Amino acid sequence: MAGRNGASDQRGRLVSDPFDYRIAKDGAVIVSRGGRPVTMVGGRDAGRLAATLQRADDSTTQLLLARITGNYKRGNERR
Repeated sequence: MAGRNGASDQRGRLVSDPFDYRIAKDGAVIVSRGGRPVTMVGGRDAGRLAATLQRADDSTTQLLLARITGNYKRGNERR
């Protein structure tokens, strides 16, 4: 996935410093990076996210987690 229609990891930051996630007992998805929690998704959104993450490969998982946390390249930043 690259370009305007999808996220990309051109600098390789998702490989060198990947996101991690776990699913809590109540179904919430807790996203962390570097051992620290970044965000928590609950409710219906958590159920949909968990199902999508279980079907996704490693690179797609990283891009999904980056998008959930807001840490992804939007295409409008200055270089």
